[in-house]
Amino acid sequence: MQGLITPKRLAIAAACLASLVVCCGLAYWQWERFSEAGGTFQNLGYVFQWPLFGLFPAFMVWRIRRLDARRKAEAAREPVVEPPRPMVTVEPVRTPVPDDEDDELAAYNRMLAQLHARDQR
Repeated sequence: MQGLITPKRLAIAAACLASLVVCCGLAYWQWERFSEAGGTFQNLGYVFQWPLFGLFPAFMVWRIRRLDARRKAEAAREPVVEPPRPMVTVEPVRTPVPDDEDDELAAYNRMLAQLHARDQR
């Protein structure tokens, strides 16, 4: 088993922390804009929204690790045994399909055959 602190985990933690710091800074900036004379309630909404954006990467790391642990537990609990596949052979259709029943359909099929022949050249 790997150590608890690895370079990959440190990089992920640094990215999550940087995201939180940047988004909290943006929330503070929106709070300052809300506090000014021209501030609106939209700015106040952003004050609450930015920290959630900052926490989202940490939530995703937590969620992915939890799903991975569940997948590994299920894989360890149930061995994968594939049932044998039956051999199936398919015979080609031997009866000709009458396409002359409808003149319009027969003309359309001839046109398609001509187009196919032209594309093959």
